[in-house]
Amino acid sequence: MQRREANGWHLSSSFGERLRTAVDESGRLCVGIDPHPYLLKDWGLPDSAEGAREFSLRVLAATDGAAAVVKPQVAFFERHGSAGYAALEEVLATARRLGLLVIADAKRGDVGTSVEAYGQAWLTPGSPLEADALTVSAFQGVGSLASVFALANSEGKGLFVLAATSNPESRVLQQSMTAEGRSVAATIADDVVRWNSVATPDAPWGSVGLVLGATVALRDYAIDTADLEGTPVLAPGFGHQGAQLSELRPIFGVAAPSVLVNASRSILSAGPDGVARAIREHAEEIAAAL
Repeated sequence: MQRREANGWHLSSSFGERLRTAVDESGRLCVGIDPHPYLLKDWGLPDSAEGAREFSLRVLAATDGAAAVVKPQVAFFERHGSAGYAALEEVLATARRLGLLVIADAKRGDVGTSVEAYGQAWLTPGSPLEADALTVSAFQGVGSLASVFALANSEGKGLFVLAATSNPESRVLQQSMTAEGRSVAATIADDVVRWNSVATPDAPWGSVGLVLGATVALRDYAIDTADLEGTPVLAPGFGHQGAQLSELRPIFGVAAPSVLVNASRSILSAGPDGVARAIREHAEEIAAAL
């Protein structure tokens, strides 16, 4: 995997290419960094920005060398205000210095200059919040994210667009049919695949991916995984939410090789003394599933 120097990645390739190289070398586990209040308590840490910082740095130390990708959940830092954001900035910078690919789970979405500003905050090289990829919401239409797509493409960054998420209450909206006769989720997936075919036509993997829950039946959303080969997929729902790591290939079919298996609470609940072992065990089980 390309390693970073102190000033960040040498962006000689697209995010999709770097992601593919990273998972080929270090596996498809994405370690979620979610400093829930109850986890901070279990880890003997205060429910504060400093507690979230210490928790996250310990997770990063346990991840280094055992997985390629981490995903800090922004909300658990934001709840501590400016101090929480200062802690998050340090966590992001530390992760990237370790050579880990960082997905900022911020789920941003808007229109015009507002969504462009979100993209600049998280995807601009040298920004205090710089990450390698960002989760985004297309509720206002995938086209509303055009400026963020363009920014990500120009800076060698990535995006993961929410499509079929693992929370049960999302189904009514995401399975709803558009005027064109496609489900909302399938329409989002179609637009992402189309964008990748234009932006990175010769790359084995695109740089814009989808968030597809491992606990949902994708056929109910009219999503055919055969259409997603080479599209990065961020898949929550494994572990604590019920999907089994051994089900990776049955769930995602031919798209399984480009799936990032996100695991958070099933790893973090192992505690400070067990988190490194839990990461290794998850990574080994994912490798066996493929």
